[in-house]
Amino acid sequence: MAQSLSSFADLIRSAERSAVHLEMRDVYAVDNEDEGFAAWRRGHRLDPDNRESWWRPWLDLVQEVTAKGVRVRRARIVGEPPSEYIRYEHSFAFTNIAAGEEIRWLPRRLASELALPGNDFWLFDGRLVQFNVFDGDGRWVHTDQTEDQATAGLCADAFEAVWDLAVPHDKYTI
Repeated sequence: MAQSLSSFADLIRSAERSAVHLEMRDVYAVDNEDEGFAAWRRGHRLDPDNRESWWRPWLDLVQEVTAKGVRVRRARIVGEPPSEYIRYEHSFAFTNIAAGEEIRWLPRRLASELALPGNDFWLFDGRLVQFNVFDGDGRWVHTDQTEDQATAGLCADAFEAVWDLAVPHDKYTI
């Protein structure tokens, strides 16, 4: 299933209590990040004092959703030493946090004993799972959604297990 930013925005806006996101890849090749990643490679870093330069419209959406009381959490399982892409993500995660998102990082070596689904996912209110499927090079392929209780339970348990072991962003250094 293809998904636009506006349809995803509708989905996250429909959350009433929680939206959690588990990322398990060390590299993503997402077209809308190409320019920012290239600039980062050339030495550009986001200025914490210049909110207007941050990633829009995502951060506005997070701020809107968290303002209505939805807890938005993101956990990333990462290899160490981290890939160049993970270092890039880490460099601007402060913007997500400023918008209201909570972020934690779990070194992959600490995830070995966890039961994890095969794909990254979003879980909304503990009931709707959206899997984001990527190819081997990190390019987005498609999205699958399910409200199957067993699948939602697996994802909820996996996310919480990762969250409990993971390091809060302000304590995770690269």
